[in-house]
Amino acid sequence: MRWVALTAVAPVAWGANYYVTHEFLPPDSPLYGAALRALPAGLVLLGLCRQRPRGVWWWRSAVLGLLNVSVFFVLVYAASQLLPTSIASTVMAVSPLAMMLIAWALVSERPGRTHLAGAAIGLGGVCLMLLTGAGGVSVPGVLASAAAMLVSAFGHILTKRWNDTGTDVLASTAWQLTAGGLFLLPVAAVVEGRPPALSTPALLAFGYVTLVATALAFVAWFTGLRHLPAGTVGLVGLLNPVTGVLLGTAVAGEVLTGRQLCGLALVLAGVVLGRPTRAARPGSSRTTDGEGRPRNDEGRPAECRAPS
Repeated sequence: MRWVALTAVAPVAWGANYYVTHEFLPPDSPLYGAALRALPAGLVLLGLCRQRPRGVWWWRSAVLGLLNVSVFFVLVYAASQLLPTSIASTVMAVSPLAMMLIAWALVSERPGRTHLAGAAIGLGGVCLMLLTGAGGVSVPGVLASAAAMLVSAFGHILTKRWNDTGTDVLASTAWQLTAGGLFLLPVAAVVEGRPPALSTPALLAFGYVTLVATALAFVAWFTGLRHLPAGTVGLVGLLNPVTGVLLGTAVAGEVLTGRQLCGLALVLAGVVLGRPTRAARPGSSRTTDGEGRPRNDEGRPAECRAPS
C-alpha cells in the first residue's frame, strides 16, 4: 500500500494542475506553457540524479519525451483552457481501461476481474460526472483531453516496458522531461513567436506546475508503474478527476449536481476495488493481483519468480 500511496501523489497533483492552468496561465500559449512546464522540471531532476542517458536510453528518452511530455503537455494545456476544471480532469479518468488494454498487449499484464470491475465502475462514475454538468462542454476541449488520455496511457505503459531494474526512475524521468522540453522550445518559437509576458501569479503557478505537478508527480507515477500492476496504477489515476472536480467546485465555483456526487462516489469505489490486497498467508509481504494470484514485489505473478 505504500506504493499506492506514493503513486497517488501524481493524480492528485495533476487534478490540481487543471485548475492552476485554467486560472493563472496564459490561455493562448500552449506550446510555451508545455515547454516551461517540462524543461525546468527535467533540469531540476537532472541536477539531483547527475546521470546521462546511456546506450538505448538516448532514443528511448526521445520517444518517451515526445509522448509523455511534448504531445501530452500541449494537449492537457489546451484542454485545461477550453474546459471547466471538473470536466477536463474527468475525461482523463477513462485512462485506467486504456492502460489495462495497452498493458495486456505490451507487457503481457492480463487485467484481473477486480481491475476490470473497478474500471467499469469508475467509468460509470465518469459518465455521470461528465454528462450531467450544468454548463456547456467544448467539443474541441473534450477531444484534446481524450487524445491526451490515449497518448499518456500508451507512453506510460511503454515506460513500464522499457524500465529495467538497472535504470534509476529519477534519471529516466529527468531524461524524458528534458527531451520533451527541448522538442517543444523551437516549435513554440516558430508557432507562437516571443514567449508570453508572465505576471507574478503566473510565475508562481508555473512554479507549482513545474516542481509539484511535473517533477514530483512524474517520479511518483513512474515509481508506481515499476512496483505495481498497470491496472492498479490506472485505477489510482482516478484520483485525478476527483481532485479536479472537488477543486473546481470548492475554489472555481463550478456547480456539482447530485448525480455528479454519485459519480464521484463510484469513481472512489473503483479506486478501492482495484487496490492490491495482501496475500492470505500470515506474515507474507506479497500482494495479490486482480485474480487473487500472489504477486512479488515488482507486481509480477509470484510463480514467475526464478527458483533459488
